[in-house]
Amino acid sequence: MSVRIGVDLGGTKIETIALDGTGAERFRRRIDSPRDSYDATVAAIVAEIDNAERTLGERAAVGIGIPGINSPATGLVKNANSTWLIGHPLQRDLERALGRSVKLANDANCFALSEASDGAAAGAEVVFGVILGTGVGGGVVVGGRVLVGPNAIAGEWGHNPLPWPERDEYPGPGCYCGRRGCIETFLSGSGLVKSYRESGGRGLETAREIAAASESGDAAAERAVDLYARRLAKSLASVINILDPDAIVLGGGLSNIVSLYARVPQFWGAWIFSDRVDNRLLRAKHGDSSGVRGAAWLNARGEP
Repeated sequence: MSVRIGVDLGGTKIETIALDGTGAERFRRRIDSPRDSYDATVAAIVAEIDNAERTLGERAAVGIGIPGINSPATGLVKNANSTWLIGHPLQRDLERALGRSVKLANDANCFALSEASDGAAAGAEVVFGVILGTGVGGGVVVGGRVLVGPNAIAGEWGHNPLPWPERDEYPGPGCYCGRRGCIETFLSGSGLVKSYRESGGRGLETAREIAAASESGDAAAERAVDLYARRLAKSLASVINILDPDAIVLGGGLSNIVSLYARVPQFWGAWIFSDRVDNRLLRAKHGDSSGVRGAAWLNARGEP
């Protein structure tokens, strides 16, 4: 099959793309994700793939990025912030419905693979891809291949505790994973909104609004974004101390906060165990489309 379909299953949207053998886009469509219904989610994915293949006029290889992990031990979804997927055999059900094998991978792994393949970090040997959005995910690509690990959790930095917490950051907010103080609870969109309100902000309801207001002189929004940058710097410093990637690429809605790319490197040296810091912090080349492109790349790179 010369055409590859990628599907990015997010908490709020399902995006589908088709790439030909050269990586050129032949189809793209985005719909709202069904919420709180596993069966509706499966049906929506199958319908979008069917729609793409009708438009293309041919059958395609399929790769799907999900906001969680397919457990190697059980074949069931685990660690998904779209919690209605947890405990279900998503890959098996999709393969049964589509009548073919399907590649399934964590959405952050798909994002990292996309940006390492032909994105902002193309040519880098070790890439850490970061999703900053409804949740906080991470993926590692080494030598052009996704590092998965025996538990399929490589790169899952979002459920480590916030490193070097201040007094008022410990023990931290509760997380859906059952623990407290996870990086995700501070660096997700809802974490930025919480910081804004704690900084005295009123009237803004979304992370996007707060980010925009911080660039137009809103004092509470500026304080919240500055704190966000410090927390992101600490969290990435802990990754650098372990992995020391050549490039870190930010994706997801919060990656659009332009000031992060200057502020975070200004902060992170305080926590990195090195006399100098040469790691590059990059904005995703493919933007919101990087995850879905990476899902399509799954069938070109032989990823597990």
